[in-house]
Amino acid sequence: MKFKNQILNRLFGDRPEEADKENVQQAEEEKIKEASEPAEEVSKPELPPLIPGEMEFTDEEAVNQLYAAWTGALEAPAVFRLKLEGAGELGFISPDQESARIKREISITAKARLKEAVPDEPKLIAGEEHPEPVKNQEDGGNTEYMESSEAVENEETEEIPPVSIDALPMVFVSSNKLAAWILVFPPVGEGKPADGELLERALKEKGVSFGTDEELLKKLPEEGDCYFRLILAAKGQPAADGKDGYVEDFFSRAERRELAMDESGRIDYTSLNIIQSAEEGQVICQAIPPGEGVPGRNVLNQELPAKAGKAAVLPKGRNTEISEDGSKLLASRAGRVEFSGRSFNVKYSMDISGDVDYSTGNINFLGDVHISGDVRSGFSVRSVGDITVEGVVEASNVEAGGDLRVANGVLGDTETIIRSHHNIYAKFLENSIIHVRGNLYADSLVNCEVYCDGEVHICSGRGTIIGGEIRAAHSVNAKIIGSKSESPTAVFLGSHPFIDFEKDFILRKIEDMENELEQLERQPDSPARTQRLGKLKLDLSVGRMKLGQFDKDLEKEKKKMEDEGVEKCRLKCDLAYPGLALTIGKETLQLTQETSMCNGRLAAGEIYLL
Repeated sequence: MKFKNQILNRLFGDRPEEADKENVQQAEEEKIKEASEPAEEVSKPELPPLIPGEMEFTDEEAVNQLYAAWTGALEAPAVFRLKLEGAGELGFISPDQESARIKREISITAKARLKEAVPDEPKLIAGEEHPEPVKNQEDGGNTEYMESSEAVENEETEEIPPVSIDALPMVFVSSNKLAAWILVFPPVGEGKPADGELLERALKEKGVSFGTDEELLKKLPEEGDCYFRLILAAKGQPAADGKDGYVEDFFSRAERRELAMDESGRIDYTSLNIIQSAEEGQVICQAIPPGEGVPGRNVLNQELPAKAGKAAVLPKGRNTEISEDGSKLLASRAGRVEFSGRSFNVKYSMDISGDVDYSTGNINFLGDVHISGDVRSGFSVRSVGDITVEGVVEASNVEAGGDLRVANGVLGDTETIIRSHHNIYAKFLENSIIHVRGNLYADSLVNCEVYCDGEVHICSGRGTIIGGEIRAAHSVNAKIIGSKSESPTAVFLGSHPFIDFEKDFILRKIEDMENELEQLERQPDSPARTQRLGKLKLDLSVGRMKLGQFDKDLEKEKKKMEDEGVEKCRLKCDLAYPGLALTIGKETLQLTQETSMCNGRLAAGEIYLL
């Protein structure tokens, strides 16, 4: 190896021969000195981790030895690194994948170049092929051996044949052909150095003809800074795929309902009716066409096709139609525009200018219902959509598939049932049975039986809950609960009141229908019996299907409640009077004294009002 290093230094180096001898002699003296002194452990400096696109060569590899000879070092560095210059700026290649492939090619070429540049070690002309060590006479015949190089210097050896190897450029094209790097090995001996023409010819032989940095290729050889570098010589232009089309909406997809409270802490429930109305033929949304894309070109000057973007699909729903050119979604009739999660729908609504009474009869409608007056006692209103009542709901039954809004409140009797599958907004609620699957918002609750699967908020206006039973899945918030007269008021938190009540109601109906069916089957045949049996069997089948759906919903909600835990249930109020019974889960607390700023919760199996 020492012989090879000497040859490499003479081939690549530019120093006088005397300087080489001095360096060799100095190195031999240092080795003799190190051999006489005890060896000390030398800790190698830790190298920084490899960055993407960087490759590492050890001192045993040919690349390392060639680099050491070119720089004039006596020994190859422990580690030599090359990096793909400019790779971090290219977002269309994988630097690590490219560096692994390029490293193998560099190692193979460097090994062949090293073998060509350095001949085998010559045999001795005088003396044996492996001369015996010579004793050092100056030290009085001590058994020390001279380095083999000193013995060789005293013998006549064959002359080193002259070597002349030109600089060698290597071109590496990325796997996706969008980038090309060039690495130049320096000349050996009297070989020809690299120049711009040599680099251009190497790129041309590899077929690289697009995106080359010609100015850089001419400048680097002149500055002598082109050897042992992986220079980014050419960059391609990747294809730009067309942007996907999208839908531009002219109606909001999300409906917002915000409770606006005035300075007196009151809410105007009449302002909650946020409706997006569309006329027949009005544009609901339109499809913006996709982009065509821009073709690219790789470094081999080959065109890269671009993909066109995907066309947007118009969210067509009920009572909507697509225009003749296919770019717009139109309302096929006037009504309320809603987004159901997948499509826009135009819902038609029923407007009643006065009261629901004998002039209108009971209301049973598939859309939204807007009542300008009151709902009189003894009448019912049912709707698949939202129900809005500008006046008062008296002792009647009202059921909304969406939200229920009552601007002036509910004044019922003990048999009045108010139901909503979303939220309820009312000025006040008295002497009523309330079923709400979402949240309940009101100014006051008096002697009501509430089943709420969400939260009960009685915080605006008077904000009082007096008497009755309030069952809420999550929380109850109010200003005042109970009264000075200690009216019995029960609050239950946890479970799923709405779903549980609905399930019990369906079970009772199924039981009644089964009893009726059993009685009908015992009766003799008649047209009336046959007709009634058919209807009863259909109702029974529908009831059982509803029961199965409730069981699924209840299972999901119970699992969710188990994950959250009843510990998250809360009762919050500014003032609570004696007579309040708070139940959270299976624990109950009876309030015996007036308490301010209550924050009821369950902790460690006990209820605390803090």
